[in-house]
Amino acid sequence: MIPTLSHEFDSGAAAASAAVAAAAPGHGVGVRPASGFDADAIDRMGIADLEAVGSDKWTRYPGCIGAFIAEMDFGLAPAIQQAIRDAADRCALGYIPEPWKRRVARACAAWQRDRYGWDVDPSRIRVAPDILEILEVFLREVVGAGHAIVVPTPAYMPFLSVPRLYGVNVIEVPMLRVDGDVHAGTHAPGGESGWAFDFDAIERAFAEPSTRGFMLCNPHNPIGKVLTADEMRRISELAARHGVRVFSDEIHAPFVYEGHRHVPFATISELAARQSWTATSASKSFNIPGTKCAQVILTNDDDLDLWMRRAEWSEHQTATIGAIATTAAYEQGGAWYEDMLGYVRRNERLLDEWMRGLLHKVGYVPPQGTYIAWLDFTPLGLDDPAGYFYKKAHVALTDGRECGRAGAGCVRMNFAMPTPLLAECLTRMADALAADGLI
Repeated sequence: MIPTLSHEFDSGAAAASAAVAAAAPGHGVGVRPASGFDADAIDRMGIADLEAVGSDKWTRYPGCIGAFIAEMDFGLAPAIQQAIRDAADRCALGYIPEPWKRRVARACAAWQRDRYGWDVDPSRIRVAPDILEILEVFLREVVGAGHAIVVPTPAYMPFLSVPRLYGVNVIEVPMLRVDGDVHAGTHAPGGESGWAFDFDAIERAFAEPSTRGFMLCNPHNPIGKVLTADEMRRISELAARHGVRVFSDEIHAPFVYEGHRHVPFATISELAARQSWTATSASKSFNIPGTKCAQVILTNDDDLDLWMRRAEWSEHQTATIGAIATTAAYEQGGAWYEDMLGYVRRNERLLDEWMRGLLHKVGYVPPQGTYIAWLDFTPLGLDDPAGYFYKKAHVALTDGRECGRAGAGCVRMNFAMPTPLLAECLTRMADALAADGLI
């Protein structure tokens, strides 16, 4: 496993400023792109530049390529930078006021309508610091201590650990590979993910007397599966049969690739709308997780009433600067987002080339969404690939075992980094494997 390193990081004002400038629109020679997303400037960023910015992703493991935390290395949309500057100039950084909560709700509703065709009433959208805070309220108020939540695995790591902090048991249900052996290293035909829900196992878990909740993640972190409406209807029907509520994490919804479409769970039927809590945020698509502003969409009147009575403190912890950044992102960041998505898609294609080439023995399914890849090294006999690549390639990855029992021998890899660094990352990994005669 990757060790936890204590590291005293001295960013240095000059180095940090240079690195931020390198990622900023208009850096270097050339005309500033209309969207403000400067791919050429991003391509020039190296490890030292990213370490100088000072994020956890690039400072926790000094000298390593950071591919574990789900953040992008693409700077900020100009509209967000300007909104934050304006807020600082106005000294508008007190506790979050109701007007900013309402602005976030309106901006989020417009994004949902324009991107996914969901015409949701802004009054049903409330703020919280992040997705996990929303989940904590769901666990505390809907599931309840002593009960259980069903989590398809591999799963986003906190979905397995946070419930236990609230006395909620976790029932893991492994996802299925439908195109052959998960360890075969084969690629699914036609670009399909090859991942499917084990509905029989889900129903058995729902039938457990203690089960009260189901964790839906769409697009799914870490396997990149984009759910179909039919799959979600099946889940909704099973949940209704057993009185189970659905927590739908849709934070990666903006990252869906060609041939697939994000459908919000709450839109598939009135039943699903009554069953679900929808959690979303601009933090992944605009790389602003540190500003602490997420949104929960409550399409059940009783849930909205419960939230207003029991989640006041969660709203109070939401950052005003996050509300400002989020509103700017949703309202003015569309062009930057589109260009960013094109860059991420380019990286995904590069990764796919490597997985079909030198790394073809590694179990891999091309993601349908997210900027995360799930890599299975059990065909190569690696029990702890995260530790292996940390030591032998200086690449920091997420140990798949943190994503559930189904993750043994696997890693979660974030490929939303400068393309040349991604190429270096894959080269380091392949060189380490080749040196040990594994490929």
